[in-house]
Amino acid sequence: MKTIESVAIWSNGETKEASILNAYAINVCLGSSATFYYQLMSQDENGYSGLEVAKGNLTMSGDEYAQWEADTFAWDWIAGKLNLTITGDYVSPTPPVIEPEVIAPEVTAEEEVETTEG
Repeated sequence: MKTIESVAIWSNGETKEASILNAYAINVCLGSSATFYYQLMSQDENGYSGLEVAKGNLTMSGDEYAQWEADTFAWDWIAGKLNLTITGDYVSPTPPVIEPEVIAPEVTAEEEVETTEG
């Protein structure tokens, strides 16, 4: 995922801001073409990817496919086709999951005696 200059997208009757581009190859015919799936996503207040605002597929072929030797070319090609400007590198899709600490309830000596006798 890459950060992009924010763009306004009309979606389901309202305008949403997209500031993240996510893309990956979904079908590559070696020596011929590559189809990329892309998503334009919002960014939450912590800088992680938020909701999907737009999505689609793009197919690279011919001379453009022949020039594709590094991922940076594909990113730039996708951004160019969508008229986007990449502003930064990788964006984490989600914040790291922090497992809550499980705290066992305190048991008093009186409660312990009642459960062993009862």
